[in-house]
Amino acid sequence: MLTHIHIRNFAIIEELELELHAGMTALTGETGAGKSILLDAIGLVLGDKADSNTVRHGAKKAEIALTVDISKAPHAHDWLIAHALDSDEDDCILRRIIATTGKSRTTINGAPVTLALIRELGEQMVDIHGQHEHQSLMKKGMQRQMLDDFAANADLLDKTRTSWKAWKTLKERLDKLTDENQQHQERIDLLSFQTHELEELALDVGETERLDEALNRLAHAEQLQAATEQSYHQLYDAEASAYSSLSQHIQALQQLLSADPALHTPLELLQNAQVQLQEAAYLLRDYAEGLEGDPQQLKQVEDRIADIRAIARKHQLEPEQLVEHLLSLQQELAALQGGDYNIETVRQQLDKAAAHYQKHAAALSKNRRRFASQLSEGVTQAMQELGMQGGRLVIQINTDHEQFSPQGNDQIEFTVSANPGQPLKPINKVASGGELSRISLAIQMIAAQTLTLPALIFDEVDTGIGGGIAEVVGAQLRTLSHNRQVLCVTHLPQVASQAHQHYKVTKLKDDASTSTGIQQLSASERTEEIARMIGGIDLTAATRALATEMLRRAQ
Repeated sequence: MLTHIHIRNFAIIEELELELHAGMTALTGETGAGKSILLDAIGLVLGDKADSNTVRHGAKKAEIALTVDISKAPHAHDWLIAHALDSDEDDCILRRIIATTGKSRTTINGAPVTLALIRELGEQMVDIHGQHEHQSLMKKGMQRQMLDDFAANADLLDKTRTSWKAWKTLKERLDKLTDENQQHQERIDLLSFQTHELEELALDVGETERLDEALNRLAHAEQLQAATEQSYHQLYDAEASAYSSLSQHIQALQQLLSADPALHTPLELLQNAQVQLQEAAYLLRDYAEGLEGDPQQLKQVEDRIADIRAIARKHQLEPEQLVEHLLSLQQELAALQGGDYNIETVRQQLDKAAAHYQKHAAALSKNRRRFASQLSEGVTQAMQELGMQGGRLVIQINTDHEQFSPQGNDQIEFTVSANPGQPLKPINKVASGGELSRISLAIQMIAAQTLTLPALIFDEVDTGIGGGIAEVVGAQLRTLSHNRQVLCVTHLPQVASQAHQHYKVTKLKDDASTSTGIQQLSASERTEEIARMIGGIDLTAATRALATEMLRRAQ
């Protein structure tokens, strides 16, 4: 619940500090004293939009600080933990500073946050019902929201909205593919031709280098064969070959080795050289014998190189880049032919997404219908208590399965019969201003019973009613306050007398300025205020007696 509010330089409030308590609290005062300014300040610190006009004239900035006890608000407590904004205390402190430039700063427990975040938290702690809410009742979107709030459809709405987004993404994808189908198919045809051409070429990694080597070898086959044969002959095969000469030197040194062992090292080196020379000679011989000047093979190599270079020129690449290019083309073609680009595949995915959406939309619609009946019955009963005898409200839900929207495929309309025997018609066509105000109040009273928020605020929602009906409204507000905090700005003594606490708002004037003050009334002061609300300026013993009786009955 709200426990403390501090306001400085807001509207006509110079500085105000107020302790708030559990139960029902009434705020009263003369017209224009600033009763609703307090609630406007609460709304601002909870995330409402603000401008520089909210700053008190002559001040540079307005500041509002609100302390909320969240010990009995588990959702708000969990939210604070999830956003790393919790404190060691049960109190949560919200602060907002608004400058004359229009800029504002917001904090939660001292940490700077965005306005969206503080609004998100505020929605889990306080629900504000304004005196003009009956005007929004004319809008079908607001009627749907009222029903969804009453039915606690947040989770179902979130699932429906998420599945709708998935469906919408695929729908747009299919539409785009359909529009681009011709261009898409042309690209596929081109890629298919190019990949087929490169696949037919069947170029291997490193093949161009091997072909260049083969071309050089075949083109110089005669020179290579002649040179290697001559080397083999002179190194090994001739009578005076290098191998024979080396053998003679080895034999001579072996005979002298006994005379001087120092010849052992050079002898060993010559023997190793003889082995390597013999091995080299054999390799040269084999090379020469295996080398043939094959004109047909040479032509095949030349033709292969020409084919590779021709295709490389077509793709404006170097021959050695063709293998990697083929891989790239194959990947793009596979992607274009895959599920993300295949119209039939996307259509199948869209059908599945539509079925998934309809599943959640149907669950949402079923829950709406169940709670629409409860809300209709509750509001109808409340309308009787508010003096609309024979009046009834029926929430009509028409489901169009062809309609896809983030809020499901229901069309929701509040219909009403204000008097017995009259047919049900849309609420904006049959209700007068006074009737609409009562219907709105009835909806708020019934809807508020399902809220788990720790604080409810009613800002002159009793406008346009009086007498015994006003007493009923006051009693209902007091009943609501049994398990949550209720703040009510009212001009009706029947409502104010039902409150557990009573604050009076006054306008303070001097020669230089005007400001708003607020004080908690004692029992005697409260009697005087209720009497003023009953009888005006001139109070009599009768009005005071009536005020005393009203307070006695309420308490």
